[in-house]
Amino acid sequence: MEKLEVLALIPARGGSKSIPRKNIKPLAGFPLIAYSIAAGIAAETVTRVIVSTEDEQIAKIAKSYGAEVPFLRPAEFALDNTPDLPVFEHALKWLQENEQYEPNIIVQLRPTSPFRRVWHINQAVFRLIEHPEADSIRTVCVPFQNPYKMWQISPEGYMKPLLKTEGAEPYNMPRQALPDVYWQTGYVDAAWSDTIRKKNSMTGDYILPLVINSTEWVDIDSVDDWKRAEQLLLSGAISFDELGFCITKD
Repeated sequence: MEKLEVLALIPARGGSKSIPRKNIKPLAGFPLIAYSIAAGIAAETVTRVIVSTEDEQIAKIAKSYGAEVPFLRPAEFALDNTPDLPVFEHALKWLQENEQYEPNIIVQLRPTSPFRRVWHINQAVFRLIEHPEADSIRTVCVPFQNPYKMWQISPEGYMKPLLKTEGAEPYNMPRQALPDVYWQTGYVDAAWSDTIRKKNSMTGDYILPLVINSTEWVDIDSVDDWKRAEQLLLSGAISFDELGFCITKD
């Protein structure tokens, strides 16, 4: 098979409410975004690593750690409520119109997942290539809590089960008897570019799972998450050898 063009796109806007300037805040000595850049560069399946940002300081730092930043994202695609799709549609359109570059596969590497293993990226891409009938692939893990035991509270104050099963009360069933469920980790999302361009979707209709160990899942969304992640690195509980990459600055 002719070598495919696989673009790793790292979305990194400047605004962040929970942790100000999160994407370039130093985590154990390196900007948070540098971890995703280094992982993308180290992945044998990835042919290009680009950061999409509207922020010039993020762009400068991203370039210094080896990523390309061929464009600045329009501000209207960098709002608090901006979903992934327009960000990726903009990147693909810009690259096609300005460079005549059309990747076969596009991989999303979120900066808030700094501890993804390089093999997570490679396995996602390899599996998508092995299954061209699929639209996309996402890393998932077994969740810490089963949603069949979760509740909503009605306006009247009564609890109602979030999910139901046929002829049974799942919230009263043993965990082993409940359906298997998986949580999307956000570590690696990979899709054929046509899924985004032609189906106007980040996932399409046929989504493959790449199941990872729940102990590998570390997502940074709060100050407490940040402290925990930093401690894992500084204590040696997570190492760069384990992650499969090292961080270097140009």
